[in-house]
Amino acid sequence: MPIRFHLDENVADAIAEGLRRRNIDVTTTAEAGIISASDEEQFAFCHRTNRVIITHDADFLRMHRRGVPHSGIAYFPEKGCTIQEAIQGCVLIWKLLEESEMVGRVEYL
Repeated sequence: MPIRFHLDENVADAIAEGLRRRNIDVTTTAEAGIISASDEEQFAFCHRTNRVIITHDADFLRMHRRGVPHSGIAYFPEKGCTIQEAIQGCVLIWKLLEESEMVGRVEYL
């Protein structure tokens, strides 16, 4: 099954727009109605809905290291990656990996 994404609330909506222009399924925190939810709640939402979270929040990496179950993390540093680079990285993940291959995995953009 193709990968579906979810944008952490601190990530620019332009990334969602860029992915949608390429017909990639992506939700945002606002659309999901979980603005101001804790990182744990966002992680749980993504896991329940089989979505890879796109984030630059290192707290998700810490949860990954602690063994919190998740459907995947597409991580990029806030200041080290342009919006276009983040979109290209997500498109690459979407093209090369299956949903099942991202479970419990971190991909750095």
